[in-house]
Amino acid sequence: MLFLLVLDHLVPHLNRSYSETEGLGSPFGKRTKMVLAVTLHNIPEGMAVGAAYAGYLAGNLEISAMSAFALSMGIAIQNFPEGAILSMPLRTEGVKKGRSFWYGLVSGVVEPLFAFLTILFSGIIVPLLSYFLSFAAGAMLYVVVEELIAEAVAENNADTGTLFFALGFSVMMLLDVALG
Repeated sequence: MLFLLVLDHLVPHLNRSYSETEGLGSPFGKRTKMVLAVTLHNIPEGMAVGAAYAGYLAGNLEISAMSAFALSMGIAIQNFPEGAILSMPLRTEGVKKGRSFWYGLVSGVVEPLFAFLTILFSGIIVPLLSYFLSFAAGAMLYVVVEELIAEAVAENNADTGTLFFALGFSVMMLLDVALG
C-alpha cells in the first residue's frame, strides 16, 4: 500500500474530486493521461492472469485450470465497461468515434502482452506468485477506494453506484462458484 500511495503522489493524474491535477507536473494533456491511466491499470491485470496460468502450468495444485480461466473471464468481462469508460469521455470531448474506440482497444492490448510475458518468465515468477497476485489485488483495491467509490457516490449517484457494485460483485462470485 505504501508503494501505491507514493505512486499516487508522484504520478501525474486527474481526479474528478479535485480541480487540479494530482502528482508531479506533466506535459501530457487530459486525453493522454486518461489513456495512460487505463493502460497502466491493465498491466497488473494481465500479470494476474499470466501468474494464475503460470502457477497452473507449473503444477501448483492450488490453482486449477478452471480457476485461472475464471480469473481471466472476470477480468475480460470488466474490460468492456473499462474500455467504454475511456472511449466515451473521449468521444464527448470531440474525438472521432473510430479514434475513441481505438484508444479504448489499445489501452487493453497490454493485458494479454503482460499475461504472456508473465507466463514466459514463470520460472522467475512462480516463486513470487503469491506476492504478485497480492500486489495486483492491492492495486485494484487502492484504485477502488481512492477513485471509484468517491466517483460512484458523487452527484447523487450513490444508489446507482452501490447497485452496480453489488451486481459486479455478484457476477464475480457467480463465476468463482460456477467455474471452481
